Amino acid sequence: MRKLSLILAALLAVALVLTGCGGNKPAEGSESVRIALLMRNVDEQFLKDYSENVTKLAAEKGVELNIQDARSDGATQLTQLQTLLNQGYQWFVIVPCVSELSEQMNQLIQEKGGAAAYSNIQPTVEALKVGPSFFFASSPEFVGGRYQGQLIADYFDKNPDKAPGKTVNMISILGQLGHPAQVNRKAGLLAELGTRGYTVNIVAEDTANWTPDQAQAKMDAWIAAFRGRFNVVAAQNDGMAMGAVESLIQNNLTKDNADDGTILSVPVLGIDATQDAINSMKENKLYATVLQDAVGQSAAAFDVIYQHASGTYAPGNPAGGTPAATTPIDEAPANDASIIGQCYLVPFVPVDKDSDYYKSH
Repeated sequence: MRKLSLILAALLAVALVLTGCGGNKPAEGSESVRIALLMRNVDEQFLKDYSENVTKLAAEKGVELNIQDARSDGATQLTQLQTLLNQGYQWFVIVPCVSELSEQMNQLIQEKGGAAAYSNIQPTVEALKVGPSFFFASSPEFVGGRYQGQLIADYFDKNPDKAPGKTVNMISILGQLGHPAQVNRKAGLLAELGTRGYTVNIVAEDTANWTPDQAQAKMDAWIAAFRGRFNVVAAQNDGMAMGAVESLIQNNLTKDNADDGTILSVPVLGIDATQDAINSMKENKLYATVLQDAVGQSAAAFDVIYQHASGTYAPGNPAGGTPAATTPIDEAPANDASIIGQCYLVPFVPVDKDSDYYKSH
């Protein structure tokens, strides 16, 4: 009997040591790690690329990934989050529908002891202040706009006869109105052109809600009204830029050569550097774009949450190859020094035919 008691005591001691080593955190690579990816939608090419990379990374780590598509509805996304929390999920990568719900979402996640990383649409400063387990892994939109402005200015510097008096007569195709990317990309674009000494006249401007079909329809109407009165088309993503390209072609606004880098009568520029956009550049249609790195953003967001789920996170850790930010910038939420270490700023990159990114794709 005494021998049996000693054996049981020894087994209990071993069990306590084993449970004590891991605590409540699963071991790295454990199949018990469950991460939810909340997407505002998966219709746009950038968001498709983002979702596909998270899926790839999860498979490599043996993570059980649950993907939810909110179809661009904030209320739906909030309901999806609440359902997942009730199912025991704690770890989230989120491309939010709207910034304004991020604080409420984080409060719900905080109650369950979880963590979340946001990309593409910024969480608010207040959302990141809910706790140190909430992160921003994205690219400063103002900088993306500046790079688009840089590419436009470079084009007209090389072709001054196309912008007499350094005057840019622009058709501006906007994303969803009020979206942080829409607001900041436009501001950055105009700021850069002003810095480069160009006067900008907005000939026509409206939202196409990030979609090529709406952009093509808008361009068809604008060409009918303003043919010959604009010298550049700036679209806030590649999808809308591709719609504009198709409209120009269908309306015979093309030329016989691509001496200036495009067969279109005016240059069209986008943002995202999707493969479709690069292919269009290779055909001398789209003039240029700006890389918004879906792989870099998703890798940073997934990795910092995986670190939390596996118990390996420490403040200041790099995530997905991107270092934690240390210096505030002008754009929220990374403009607040108290939460700057919770921000992973993946750089935008201008892409024209001389760029390394273009040459490698």
